[in-house]
Amino acid sequence: MADVAPPSLLRLEGITRRFGAVTALDRVDVSFRRGEVHALVGENGAGKSTLVKIMTGAYRRDDGEMFLDGAAVNFQTPAEAQAAGICAVHQEVHLLGMRTVAENLFLGREPLRWGLVDWRTMMHDARVLLDDLGLDIDPAATLSHISVARQQMVAIARGVSLGASLLVLDEPTSSLAEREVVILFDLIARLRARGTSIVYISHRLDEIYTVCDRVTVLRDGKLVATRSLDGLERIDLICLMLGKSREALRLGATAFGGRHAAAANVEPLLRARSIAFAPRLRDVSLDVQKGEIVGVAGLLGSGRSETAQVLFGTAKSTAGSMFMNGAPYAPGSPRDAMRAGIGFVSEDRKADGIIPELSVRENLTLAALPLFTKFGIVSRVRQMAIVDRYMSRLGIRASSADQNIRELSGGNQQKVLLARWLCTDPELLILDEPTRGIDIGARGEIQRLVNELAESGLGVLMISSELEELVEGCSRVVVLRDGRTVAELQGDGVSEHAIVHAMAETAL
Repeated sequence: MADVAPPSLLRLEGITRRFGAVTALDRVDVSFRRGEVHALVGENGAGKSTLVKIMTGAYRRDDGEMFLDGAAVNFQTPAEAQAAGICAVHQEVHLLGMRTVAENLFLGREPLRWGLVDWRTMMHDARVLLDDLGLDIDPAATLSHISVARQQMVAIARGVSLGASLLVLDEPTSSLAEREVVILFDLIARLRARGTSIVYISHRLDEIYTVCDRVTVLRDGKLVATRSLDGLERIDLICLMLGKSREALRLGATAFGGRHAAAANVEPLLRARSIAFAPRLRDVSLDVQKGEIVGVAGLLGSGRSETAQVLFGTAKSTAGSMFMNGAPYAPGSPRDAMRAGIGFVSEDRKADGIIPELSVRENLTLAALPLFTKFGIVSRVRQMAIVDRYMSRLGIRASSADQNIRELSGGNQQKVLLARWLCTDPELLILDEPTRGIDIGARGEIQRLVNELAESGLGVLMISSELEELVEGCSRVVVLRDGRTVAELQGDGVSEHAIVHAMAETAL
């Protein structure tokens, strides 16, 4: 007789959520069984956070139904969801740092005696709760005085004390050391044995396969699949996340003219060895030579953007070594990186790139202002000469250089950011998702431009989740997983097939 699946604790049907013209969730169906650990995965923009916020009452759904133990529910606030037994423990712990562990556990529901807080009872109940969960934490300790890992455990314990039947753990190991991860996994096992359901959001495949029973994959706001992890190969899970089939991994083309390889036996322009930035970056090594496009691949959370931040000086490496043109390189700030000849176009151009209230001219010349400033006064003539040159060279379409940059299309905004760094005459350009969020025509223009820059001798380090871009445009591709370099592919070895296998740690 076939095994009967455990009953659903929480079931969502046709969940839809829109933000203006953007559909963040499009008719998503998913159910979470009682006593299971259910992974929720997907790249940036997949809809994971929106789905969790609807489940926990932070967002209202535009369409669809939600059922808890078979009864229809419609939470208006997180407090309502908590009262019904659904609690979220977020990546950033939302507790009170200057209060004790016990106070945080019973915040808003402190035991009272004669109208006053019964401190003795609260400390006793906190100790019983922590002991019951196997957590060696002093309930009288001030929360800010204990490690981030222990704060995370306190947040989970608070959810348990609220009577949670379903806990959402959002990237729970992002700030944990390996030994602390073991403690967390033990706690998860205890909760599952009691019948508590856990929704586990993570980009670390090792963790998902260690603690989870099933996985739901979202992509672009839509449900891709819900599968049992038993028998699901990692390569197939990654294919689901990326929207690829095994057969299609070798297909696809971009506007890149071809791969640009550097001369052999030449000193690299940039050399990085075993760089680290705890806890996201553990051991990354790569080289970039003049006139070469080197790709960086990896799933979200693999350390791609953190690598760029260390190279550009927005984060300081805690281990390893770097060299630029053969000389030791240890940037303490972006200014140091710029002086060394490095430019950086970040992943989120709206948050970290453009200044929306300024003009195209002001945004384009922001990094190069010292070149045409004397005694604190900007030479408008020299500034406009630079602006005219790069607007023409990159084909930036705007009514004038004084048009507000927020009025430009995404592709033209991206060109302005490229021009910002090109006018500083860099030797190395780091591009983090250079074609994300722009239309197909602008994407082709950006790809051709990157190709031309490499032909002119510029070294390019290109981070992209678009495998076709990496395969078509890069002479070498460095693959990251869990903050470590796990493969370096080059020449004919650069293929979507090989990249995905390296991400999944599957033998070819």
